Amino acid sequence: MRGFHFTKFDPRSEGKSRFEQLLDIFIQLLTYTSGDVSEALAWMNELDKKYEMTNEEYGMGDFIDELKEKGYITEDNQKGEIKITPKTEQGIRKRSLEEIFGKLKKSKKGDHHSFKPGLGDEVNPETRPFQFGDMLEQIDFTESIRNAQINHGVEMFNMQEDDLSIRETDFKSQTSTVLMIDISHSMILYGEDRITPAKKVAMALSELITTKYPKDTLDIVVFGNDAWPVEIKDLPYLQVGPYHTNTVAGLELAMDILRRRKNPNKQIFMITDGKPTCLKIGKRYYKNAFGLDRKVVNRCMNLAAQCKKLKIPITTFMIATDPYLQRFVQEFTETNNGKAFFATLDRLGAFIFKDFESGKRKTVY
Repeated sequence: MRGFHFTKFDPRSEGKSRFEQLLDIFIQLLTYTSGDVSEALAWMNELDKKYEMTNEEYGMGDFIDELKEKGYITEDNQKGEIKITPKTEQGIRKRSLEEIFGKLKKSKKGDHHSFKPGLGDEVNPETRPFQFGDMLEQIDFTESIRNAQINHGVEMFNMQEDDLSIRETDFKSQTSTVLMIDISHSMILYGEDRITPAKKVAMALSELITTKYPKDTLDIVVFGNDAWPVEIKDLPYLQVGPYHTNTVAGLELAMDILRRRKNPNKQIFMITDGKPTCLKIGKRYYKNAFGLDRKVVNRCMNLAAQCKKLKIPITTFMIATDPYLQRFVQEFTETNNGKAFFATLDRLGAFIFKDFESGKRKTVY
């Protein structure tokens, strides 16, 4: 006789299998451990002891075996290393996107709407009368024939210029974005983890652009004592280093990247929690972590002004509340004519999403 196996109902499981529930936790932990599988699994075992996530039928060993079988992790027996696979890297980005932005449908076309009608790639539902200079492909023939029948009767077809209707199309702007992430030591100071939310935002934004806006470009720049680009696949592994904050190097690299991009619309997003404290002059690092150094600040302001001339707005997401740092950001923003958001860590993703999606000046409360 076939029986039934009943388990305790968990409303948070949403019908997921035990493996899928554990996988969600495992991928979250990978973000905090910067892709270190061994450390993430050690945390999984600690959580299992405290919260009994597994049972006699499905243990943590079964979960690890299933991770290997399904291609989430690989083991190098010679080196004794366990690493995540590209499949897991993409899974981390997808889950970051779902967590921060919600589920978004994949689109084959860029989708940045401007409110300027003209020759574009998306049909506008509104029509208008024909004007001299309109292109033949803009004529809505169905609406025009209907107008001719109304204006001149249906017995004898007669179409005149006044009968022609034009179907507008909207431009969809393609955008090149550089996301700058501060990886200086202050991003983990005072017991507050600021780098993990920044990484999650970067992974979510990269997944959003590659799936919904494939005609756009996104480049990631990290900056400490120096600045360098990182690939999207490397985002889960980002770590804070024993660095000062060379904002100038980050801006210079971002500007250099955007100069090579052909898209007419360009922008810089900068996530930082501290003041600029470092410059590289020749081979020497000029550093001053004690207050706002005018030598460093002036270089930042000069670059902000250069970006303004190049029509590259800089949006700064400041995750610190110090009044004198906020004054610096306000001065920097006014020089660039950009935008600034003083964001809490839990709202950072929503702020960046709203600003990226709207593409226009607005205040977020």
